[in-house]
Amino acid sequence: MIAGLRAVGSNPTAQIESRKREPAGFARVRSPCRRHLRLLRDSRGGAMAGASPSARAEVVVPPEWAAATATVSSGDAPPVVVVCGPKNAGKSTFSRLLLNSLLPRYGRVGYLDTDVGQPEFSPPGCLSFHVVDDALTDLLNPTPRECERCCFFGDISSKRDPETYLNCLFHLYDYFVEKYRSCASEPLPLIVNTPGWVKGAGFDMLVEMLRYICPTIVVQIRISAQSKNLPDGMFWLDCGQTGPNMININAPFHDALNRSLLIQKDSYGMRERRLIEYFKQCFPSDIALTTNKELAYALTSLPPYEVSISDVMVIHLHCQVPPSEVWHSLNATIVGLAISCGTTEAGIIRGIDVQRGILYVLTPVPLEHLQRVDLLLQGLIEIPKSLLQVRGCVSPYMPTNVLHRISERDTNT
Repeated sequence: MIAGLRAVGSNPTAQIESRKREPAGFARVRSPCRRHLRLLRDSRGGAMAGASPSARAEVVVPPEWAAATATVSSGDAPPVVVVCGPKNAGKSTFSRLLLNSLLPRYGRVGYLDTDVGQPEFSPPGCLSFHVVDDALTDLLNPTPRECERCCFFGDISSKRDPETYLNCLFHLYDYFVEKYRSCASEPLPLIVNTPGWVKGAGFDMLVEMLRYICPTIVVQIRISAQSKNLPDGMFWLDCGQTGPNMININAPFHDALNRSLLIQKDSYGMRERRLIEYFKQCFPSDIALTTNKELAYALTSLPPYEVSISDVMVIHLHCQVPPSEVWHSLNATIVGLAISCGTTEAGIIRGIDVQRGILYVLTPVPLEHLQRVDLLLQGLIEIPKSLLQVRGCVSPYMPTNVLHRISERDTNT
């Protein structure tokens, strides 16, 4: 537990309140800084990464998809639906449509996001469970939502550690069952969106997932390239076992030869947008940060939280770090801020004071949650390049004086 956690340069309670209102601590962001940043815009790089040109494009729903969502939402009991299929086939879009279709009947819908590379509502590298009670107005680019439970996996692919990945997934599903299915007077429906890795180890993990969850409905999206599809039928069950209802639908777009046109994604750009949207939540909603430059400048001006490294256990998720390199490895990284018996959020290690043993952390997480954090999880999720180096702004993540002090500490040890 971080007993001595505080926001640098202000009272902790006031700092949290400042993120809800317009405190003086943000004056530097709202006045001269923002005007200065507007002058720095050029013809090539002024747009916020989160502002995709396709964000307002109309979503055309194929009749087959509309029929599938109607079938699922009209069942007798709240369904547990797993949506699966190859990458870029439209699983996320269908899951969003299905969520909107279930909401009018049930009022709330559980959403278990298992795609650590392209998550729906949380930062990359996370598996998360959400309870959604309002319709998604943008089906192409959903905005971040507060999660009810989250596991920081720390990588954009499950292939590095399949066992830990599955343990995170099972933990989130168990939480859903315990709170919203077993004891609830009105059980919630659940949508499980899966990654598009359906061959080799990815297929094996999907089989384990389906066997553990035991869904009532499985929606499989298929494409014209049969070799890339999942097997027909209930491929995860042994012969003779009864299983859920199966709904097979096709990818939405085809060419003149009826070949599937897969949805092409800029995976790196989408992950960067998710991170940028997440850390924009560090600021009150009425502070308009319209470019990446403004957000980068605002983050440098934001008073960070002080975390004593003696109050947390640092866990390196996917690599071993020599003791002499711990300070180097943590500086300028995105980490998971975890409670050993609960959920996880994300933060940026903005800097390190080696002499005092202090980490400086930027995060949108409320103070009351941070005060219970006892684990710091270091993975392989990188800070977006657009936030690291901005013309006209000195990056706080790689200052030479901090690195010099770290080097002195390493030399002395």
